[in-house]
Amino acid sequence: MDNEKRLESLTTEKTEFKREIGVFGGVSIIGGIMIGSGIFYLGSYVLERTGMDSGLALVCWILAGLISLFGGLCYAELGTAMPKAGGRLVYLDEAFHPVVGFMAGFTDWLIGGPGSIAAVSIALMTVFQPYFGLSDFGVKAAAIVLIVAATLYNLVGVKVASIIQNLSMVAKLVPVMIILFAAIFVGRVSPDLSFAQAGEYAQNNDTSIISMIAIAVVAALWAYEGWTNLNTVAEEIKNPKKNLPLALIIGIGGVTVIYTLFNFAIMKVLPHDEIVSMIESGDLYLGTAVAHKVLGSAGAFVVTAGMVLAMFGSMNGMILAQPRMYYAMAEEGHFFKCFAKIHPKYKVPYAPIIVQGVLSVILVLIRNLDQLTNLVVVSAMVFNVLVVLAVPILRKKYPNIERPYKVWFYPVSVIITALIFAALVVNSALDDPVVGLTGFGVPAFGALVYYIFDIKNKKAKK
Repeated sequence: MDNEKRLESLTTEKTEFKREIGVFGGVSIIGGIMIGSGIFYLGSYVLERTGMDSGLALVCWILAGLISLFGGLCYAELGTAMPKAGGRLVYLDEAFHPVVGFMAGFTDWLIGGPGSIAAVSIALMTVFQPYFGLSDFGVKAAAIVLIVAATLYNLVGVKVASIIQNLSMVAKLVPVMIILFAAIFVGRVSPDLSFAQAGEYAQNNDTSIISMIAIAVVAALWAYEGWTNLNTVAEEIKNPKKNLPLALIIGIGGVTVIYTLFNFAIMKVLPHDEIVSMIESGDLYLGTAVAHKVLGSAGAFVVTAGMVLAMFGSMNGMILAQPRMYYAMAEEGHFFKCFAKIHPKYKVPYAPIIVQGVLSVILVLIRNLDQLTNLVVVSAMVFNVLVVLAVPILRKKYPNIERPYKVWFYPVSVIITALIFAALVVNSALDDPVVGLTGFGVPAFGALVYYIFDIKNKKAKK
C-alpha cells in the first residue's frame, strides 16, 4: 500500500504550486538559459576543432543539437510520467537510490546553481567593463547587485519571473535575428561546405574526421547546456503531460536552428581567410565582426545588447528554476526543513531562493569566470548520464504507469546519449584534474550529508 501511495504521489498532477507556465513560458525558460554568451564565441572553437572546415562545423552544430534533443526527450518521458517539482532529483531517487538524487541536488545547491549564476553575472558585467572603465572588483560588485535584484523579483512569484523571462527571450532574439537575416541576405561569400579541408587536416595531423567531429561536438554542446532546467518547474506548468515535452522539443529544436543558421550567416559574410585570421589571433567574437561589416557601429551595438540580454535571460532562468530542486530535497526529508516551505502569498519556495542568492554572491567574491565555468561543467555532467540511464531503469521498475510521451528510437537513442554525456565527463576531468576532483568530491560529501540526515530522521522516529 505504501508503494501504491508513493507511486500515486509521483504521478499525480495535484500540487500546491500555481500552474502559470504555458508552452511559450516553458520555451522561454529553456531558450533563456540555453542562449547565453556561447552563441557569440563558441563557433570559433568548433571551427578550430574541425580543422577550419565550414561544412563539418555546421554538421557538428546540428549533431550537438540532436544530442541535446534526445537528452531532452529522456527528460520529457520522465517529466510527463512523474510531473513533480525537483526534476532530475525525483528520477534519480526512483531509478537508483534517494542518496543519488540527494548527491545531485547537493552538488547543484553548493556548486551548480550558484556557480552558474555567479559565472553568468560576472560575464554579463564584463561586457560593460571597457565602456565604464570598471576594475575587476567593480565588475564583481556590479554582478552582486544584479544577483540581489534578480533574486528579489523572483521572490514575488513565478508569474512575475516568467513574464520577465518571456520579455527577455523576445528582446534578445530580436538583435540575433536582425544579424542573422541581414547576414544571410547581404552576405555574398559562398562558403566551401565540401569537407575537403577537414579531410586534408585529418591526413596532415594523423587523426580522423570522426575524432574531429567528436571533439568539435563537445565544444558545441557547451552552448546547448540548460535544457534540463524546465523539469524542475513541472508542478508549475499548465497541463504538463502535453506542454512539457512540447516546450522541450520546440525550445531545443528552435535553439538548434538558431545556432546553425547564425554560424552559417557568419560564413556568408566573412571570407574564410578572415575567419581563420581572427581565430588564430584570438579574436573569437565572429558575430560582432559580422554585425560591424553589415550594419556598421550600430550593428556592433546590437550584438553587445544581444549578449547582455542573452546572459540576463540565462541568469534569470536559473534563479527561477534551480530552487525547485532544493525544495524537492527538503520534501524528501534529507535537507533543511525550511527549504520545504512555500510562501503563503507568492507560492514560491522562498528559503532556497534566498540561500541560492547568498551562495552565488560568495562564489562571485572567491572565484573568477574561468574557474566557475569549469567547476559547474564537471560537477553537473555525471548526473546527466544517470538521468538518461533512468529511462530504461524506470520502464522496467514501473512498467504500468502512464507515459504520455516516450523517447524516440528507444533504446539506441538512450545508449548513445548516455555514452556521449559520459565522454563529456571524462574529457572535462582530464582537461582540469583539480576541478575534476572537486566535481567528484562534492557529490561524495553530499552522500555523507545525506546519511547524517538519514540517521537523524531515524532517531526522531524512535
